[in-house]
Amino acid sequence: MVISFFTSMGGISGAFLLLPFQMSILNYTTPSVSGTNHVFNIVAIPSGVYRYIKECRMAWPLTWVVVAGTLPGVFIGYYVRVLYLPDPRAFKFFVGCVLLYIGIRLLKEIIVKPERSSATKALEEKFKARVNEMRQQQALTIAAGLPVEAVVRTISVSFKKVEYEFWGERFSFNTIGMFVLAIVVGVIGGVYGIGGGSIIAPFCVAVFHLPVYTIAGAALMGTFVTSVAGAFFFSVIPSAHGVSAMPDWQLGILFGIGGFVGMYFGARFQKFVPQKFIRLMLGAVIVFLAIRYIVQYL
Repeated sequence: MVISFFTSMGGISGAFLLLPFQMSILNYTTPSVSGTNHVFNIVAIPSGVYRYIKECRMAWPLTWVVVAGTLPGVFIGYYVRVLYLPDPRAFKFFVGCVLLYIGIRLLKEIIVKPERSSATKALEEKFKARVNEMRQQQALTIAAGLPVEAVVRTISVSFKKVEYEFWGERFSFNTIGMFVLAIVVGVIGGVYGIGGGSIIAPFCVAVFHLPVYTIAGAALMGTFVTSVAGAFFFSVIPSAHGVSAMPDWQLGILFGIGGFVGMYFGARFQKFVPQKFIRLMLGAVIVFLAIRYIVQYL
């Protein structure tokens, strides 16, 4: 619940943080631990997605592009794992390096404060202005959060570009580029049995310069689709060396119940948290995951 509360604000389920806990504390080290994480995602994610939909902060064109790329990517990933990567340590090292670059880039943008897009800068200034306004009116020391009019409105959708509006500012991304990214994320999810939110979310923020308030729901939805496919594969495909890969459904559901509550409130309170803090948290989580992958390879 605690993990999902914070990570869901950035579009990450937090399943990968449960993995070391299961292996180190619960001594759960069989291959089925990855499938159990998929079960956690299936149970936990719907509450967060529901909250983002209810508050109209679900960028649907982005969501469908992510889902359309992630789903076939998962099938490709399992095919690659079985035929070409029986021991994908080198590939994991590569993924770790990519994530490390993205995480450092996110943290650098917060610390160095380079020139940002006008829309992103305007959005952050509006948030600060609203916080100051509400503090003066109510004598509060907490953030006022996004106003009710801060919703996602689709402007145009094409094979080349998707454009939408959020809180009076326009944001866009290349449709083909996002689709290719989603396929790559799906492949990685298929190979390692992980959700794609930890890769999709930072890419959307650091590379496509989209506001985190609008990408979290789409990233979680992509992770949900990946996990449904992943749980199916872990349940029906025999594993190597006679070791069962069947997910521990009871443990996964138990984790999922906590995640269900955490994601609901994480999505609910995201609008009260400055984008800078969410980006900082996202960058720190990605750097942690990247270092973990690289250390495992070494």
